Amino acid sequence: MELSVIIPTCNRSNCLVQALASIAGQTFARDRFELIVVDNAPHDETADITGCFKGKIAYLRYIAEPLPGLHNARHRGMREARSERLVFVDDDIEATPEWLAGVWEGFTNYDAVMVGGKNIPKWECDPPEWVMHFWDANGEANQSLGYLSVLDFGDSIREIDPSYIYGCNFSILRSVLLEAGGFHPDSMPEELLRLRGDGESHISRYVSAKGLKAIYHPRASVYHKVPTSRMTLEYFRKRAFSQGVSDSYTMLRCGWVGKHPIPGLWFVCRFLHGGVFGYFFRKLVSNSQYIRLLLEESYWQGYHWYLELFNKDESLREWVMRPDYLET
Repeated sequence: MELSVIIPTCNRSNCLVQALASIAGQTFARDRFELIVVDNAPHDETADITGCFKGKIAYLRYIAEPLPGLHNARHRGMREARSERLVFVDDDIEATPEWLAGVWEGFTNYDAVMVGGKNIPKWECDPPEWVMHFWDANGEANQSLGYLSVLDFGDSIREIDPSYIYGCNFSILRSVLLEAGGFHPDSMPEELLRLRGDGESHISRYVSAKGLKAIYHPRASVYHKVPTSRMTLEYFRKRAFSQGVSDSYTMLRCGWVGKHPIPGLWFVCRFLHGGVFGYFFRKLVSNSQYIRLLLEESYWQGYHWYLELFNKDESLREWVMRPDYLET
């Protein structure tokens, strides 16, 4: 088996149909890859929907993984996989027809340990102007928007910073994943937010620190759905808060001391939502600048919320400092 595709999913069988259909339509030979669907909340129609593709995808398996957390689903997929080359994707992607061919070429022709490609936004509706400002901020040649996990770095194959291989389209050698200690906790249910970690970012840092090669291949590309519900300030602020949690986790685990809020920023943020100061400040800045400040505020709220929990809760300290999360 040359590629093992792993799709963790959690109560999103409506999205999964299109993901599976796009994988069934790959130009990469059917007998050269397997697909493992890991159901992280086996309560909807995911098993039945997966079964409908049995005749369309040569090697297809459905696995139930009841332990919550994206890292648990990913690790279960890794343990079940038969290939050294692991291809992790989200359940809300639609793969381009040459996606797996591009992943294979990235591994075999360029001596890469990680491969990624475009994560092209598939907007459910016309996005607000401020969302497009964030998407276009790096210029047309290098577009990325981490809050929505979308990225387009053009049509040339090149070595890339591993941090730009997002989790929705994340291919890696099994041996390197294991050397790094596996994935860290990520995408926990809301009630388990305190157990969130930094997900695949830990893997990217490991690959970078070891001087290993990550390749961006434009053929290894997917469309990533962006529903209307994610094109709101509320959603962006929630993602910023979660990123603050993840970065706080990283700092605590690695012993970094660099990230601290800028006093001036905190002072501004405290007055953004009302009063005379907020009114006049709002008149002085552009809408995108104002939104960036709000996101900074949410980020630091998440960062310090996690620090406070860590200092108060011994069980959380033990969780953060675990050597790895490969064993549940």
